Amino acid sequence: MSTPLQVTARLRTPVTESDHIRGPVDAPVTLVQYGDFQCPYCGAAYPNLAELLRQRRDTVRLVYRHFPITNLHPYAERAAEVAEAAGRRDRFWEMHDWLYEHQDQLDPVHLSLGVEQVGLPPDEIGAEVDRNAYGDRVRHDFAGGIRSGVNGSPTLFVDGHRHEGGYDLPALLTAVDTTTP
Repeated sequence: MSTPLQVTARLRTPVTESDHIRGPVDAPVTLVQYGDFQCPYCGAAYPNLAELLRQRRDTVRLVYRHFPITNLHPYAERAAEVAEAAGRRDRFWEMHDWLYEHQDQLDPVHLSLGVEQVGLPPDEIGAEVDRNAYGDRVRHDFAGGIRSGVNGSPTLFVDGHRHEGGYDLPALLTAVDTTTP
């Protein structure tokens, strides 16, 4: 009797220059995260990913893609659009960090204050988000996640292969270190 072959999900949407990338563009390991700013598990993974990037500064680049699970997290999609509005102003990662560090403050009023704290124009960004100016980008990321087998957040891909381990720091370090050429 043969054992079934375990097939891991693969990243179906390649990383491009339009992605949000933190770390060296030519890093030997690419970690793609599909995340939801209101998801508590993504919030728990956030400091571990930051520490991974600190410890493997020259080895890893992190790509962030939106995967808001709106039926569970009513503010996730708006937060993703705010992050995109910030990204249009070259401030994506600052807004990303604020959103994860203030997950309990993602309602529209607090979100507007967060935009201001990051140094961006809250009225301008609020108007863009109200008219859904970044909805296509968020939906594009989400659809790419679905094509890649993402069904929850956070979902991580290490060099194109779905990471089936945990998102605690030791698991992430092991995943990167065993992938590094």
